[in-house]
Amino acid sequence: MKFGVLQFPGSCDEVDALQAASCVGDAELIWHGQRDLRGADAIIVPGGFSYGDYLRAGAIARFSPVMEAVREFALSGGPVLGICNGFQVLCEAGLLPGALLPNVGLRFVCRQVDLVVDNASTPFTRVCDEGDVLSVPVKHTTGRYYAPEEALNELEADGQVLLRYAEGQNPNGSARDIAGVTNRQKNVAGLMPHPEHAVDPLTGSDSGGCLFASLVAHAEALTPA
Repeated sequence: MKFGVLQFPGSCDEVDALQAASCVGDAELIWHGQRDLRGADAIIVPGGFSYGDYLRAGAIARFSPVMEAVREFALSGGPVLGICNGFQVLCEAGLLPGALLPNVGLRFVCRQVDLVVDNASTPFTRVCDEGDVLSVPVKHTTGRYYAPEEALNELEADGQVLLRYAEGQNPNGSARDIAGVTNRQKNVAGLMPHPEHAVDPLTGSDSGGCLFASLVAHAEALTPA
């Protein structure tokens, strides 16, 4: 299993994502100017401030050359995980529904939160059970998930809500406590919390590692015996 971790000017969590993925498989950084995903089985779009968050968070990164390859990879069924700024990039690119807006408090938030697994039948949560609680940190200013009410109803009906903030722990005012969503095909996912910072009990939690382990289990399930 090989992870490709994108790197944009302004990325700041690509090394953390690389190390987290390396706990369960091979991982390699892929520079934003490349169009070659270097044989990756799964792509991680990491957190940070791609292109300085100019114009709008993720709005410039979605036009980078590597995103052309990511789009083709995703449309062919390849798993893509966007974390924080990566979630913003995937929404800007049209690979995920909805948008990320400024936090209701208009302030940067950084804290540990509990997340509840809403759908355990995705490539990103297959080693979890529905209702599992994950302890994962958040750190963002523009993390409030938004979609029109009709679209939110469709997301819930289609099982596209991946994770929700536990009751009373929504740090940004996200609609319906949504912390992460998938596309309709369930092979592209984005979340604002940082699972790559929750893979070692020495740093407070290892429950974020289940997302990376799930991608490995998904790849193994697709490999002929």
